[in-house]
Amino acid sequence: MRKTILAAFVMAISASTASAQTIGVSMSDLDKFRTALLNGILSHGKTISGLKLVVQNAKSDNELQKKQVQQFIADKVDAIILGVSDGDLGPQMTKLAADAHIPLVYINNVPSNLSDLPENQVVVASDEAESGTMQTKEVCSLLKGKGRLVVLMGEPFHAAARARTQDIDNVIATPECKGLQIVERQAAYWSSDYADQQMQEWLSAGVKFDAVIANNDEMAVGAIRAMKRNGMSMKDVVVAGVDATDDALAAMQAGDLDVTILQSAVGQGATSVDAAVKLINGQKVPRENNVPFELVTPQNLAQYLPKTQ
Repeated sequence: MRKTILAAFVMAISASTASAQTIGVSMSDLDKFRTALLNGILSHGKTISGLKLVVQNAKSDNELQKKQVQQFIADKVDAIILGVSDGDLGPQMTKLAADAHIPLVYINNVPSNLSDLPENQVVVASDEAESGTMQTKEVCSLLKGKGRLVVLMGEPFHAAARARTQDIDNVIATPECKGLQIVERQAAYWSSDYADQQMQEWLSAGVKFDAVIANNDEMAVGAIRAMKRNGMSMKDVVVAGVDATDDALAAMQAGDLDVTILQSAVGQGATSVDAAVKLINGQKVPRENNVPFELVTPQNLAQYLPKTQ
């Protein structure tokens, strides 16, 4: 899939010389979810006549992503869709686009300068106050309000990672979940391999826990891999992730994953393209455009299988 995306480095969609519009798309990286996010952008772009998408992958290099935005500006694109890994890059990216009078749509990650965005810059994401909250409430319910938790966090500087982790703290501070205790909390940078390594360290150190709450599905799947390798029965531990990726839904079908939260890559991708086109055409777009999260459990899994990322 990644090769397919990268092969579409420059993608012209129903090109029409008279009405052609060009949107530059820079993604911070192309892990499983962000590849799905880009697929959502490209798929929706195909439905818009005369639209050209120019796609770049920053490969987790902030300086490279800044150069990509500068190149989009030099090429006089009509709008930019930007998936930054670090929300603190927002002020710099905002200034580059604002100085060039080019509309900018932040996708998935909220920039640190959200409240200061000019009128032609908006954010398309999902309300992270929902994701970690829904996830942790379900874990609390499955554990009947008591148990030991280990938490796997995404990139510490990523707004979603910070928010989802704060959601966990907020839920276990409520009366019905105050019997939950976090015994370990470490960053695994959204990665299944890092999560596998971190879980192996915890197991080797003899850490005891009843549930694993991961900021995303890739980390949940990595943790599951380590636990099964060490002979743990997945019936004895609750595991929760976020994103409802295909790997996560397969793990849920297998009885290994108990909770995930659908973050619609398709919905965010389509919404970002629509927002960019509206801004190009001088229309007003709300500063924040939230695509709702949805709770996915074994009980309602069947209805989500067609939605897999």
